Amino acid sequence: MKRFSGFIIRLFGWKLVDNPPIDKKFVVIALPHTSMMDFVWGKLVFSYAGFSPAIFIKKEMFFFPLGLILKALGAVPINRSRSAGMVEQVIDYFNKNDEFSVCITPEGTRKLTSRLKRGFYFIARQANVPIYLSVLDYKTKSMIIGERFLTTDDIDADMEHIRNYYIKMNPTARHPKQFSTDCVRL
Repeated sequence: MKRFSGFIIRLFGWKLVDNPPIDKKFVVIALPHTSMMDFVWGKLVFSYAGFSPAIFIKKEMFFFPLGLILKALGAVPINRSRSAGMVEQVIDYFNKNDEFSVCITPEGTRKLTSRLKRGFYFIARQANVPIYLSVLDYKTKSMIIGERFLTTDDIDADMEHIRNYYIKMNPTARHPKQFSTDCVRL
């Protein structure tokens, strides 16, 4: 799969920037998220980098035949109407596995949003795992697996750090009108 992913990535002009995560357990957040193609490119790049984080996708997307493809790619259906239990469900995955990673798009939607959701932060904090800040940039056709970030006791300072990282990176989304670094107002 790693060779196949590398072939597809190069064929379409994409590249991986930076090094893959060094931890056995981690949360990777990916911004921006404006298209289902973000999942495809992200999955290919992650596979090429040598890891395969779980990716939770709303259960409504798991209809035939798309559901079969999503499951084959490692996507996990979730019931978003039970949002209160989502963090606990993911932490349970971390607790039950010696190696586990999850990719989360903190926008929570492919539409323009004014704020990021904080579930990724609470998952990382409660599971005691690092967060990798990644960027999917359509302008440069690059996936940046960037900074390794450890949460602290100061959520406001942590969120400000994450906010500044993405503002500095200033990625271009597949659908630019559906993403703004303003949404990084955590």
